[in-house]
Amino acid sequence: MDLTEHTVKSRTLFEGHIVKLTLDRARLPDGTLADREVVYHPGGVAILALDEGENVALVRQYRYPMRQLLLELPAGKLDPGEDPRLAAARELSEETGLEAAEWTDLGEILASPGFCTERLHMYLARGLTHREQHLDKDEFLDVVTVPFRQLVDQVMDGTITDAKTVATTLKVKVLLGL
Repeated sequence: MDLTEHTVKSRTLFEGHIVKLTLDRARLPDGTLADREVVYHPGGVAILALDEGENVALVRQYRYPMRQLLLELPAGKLDPGEDPRLAAARELSEETGLEAAEWTDLGEILASPGFCTERLHMYLARGLTHREQHLDKDEFLDVVTVPFRQLVDQVMDGTITDAKTVATTLKVKVLLGL
């Protein structure tokens, strides 16, 4: 059975600096029509930077949509056409001041495919060197270092709920057997 939905028409409702929102009319597999709201996002990266002592650099920042401080892995959005691995190096450096000699591609996750096109590319960064943090002018965050095992515990007990942090942490746990 073909489950594909086909766009009949699309109308842009909003176009901002990061996202675009459309209201689409789609033909469903049974021939009926349905409205679909779609948020177009350029995608992003998340980096688990693991030092030789098995400690992880996290960022603590206020997330306006959630109206709370969250503890997350360093991350950021892709610029149009940007290579995700290069974006990961840029974001790690900007947010934490760290540079990595070794990079492991952990694949990607779809943030919320029911309404959003965002793909998050996950990386493990090792062989870390400390440089100077250089945040964007509208970015305010604290860098927090925690043992990897503590991060896993916080993911598992629900203290950390950010999807990219949860997925990347659990992938690294399985990959490294930590």
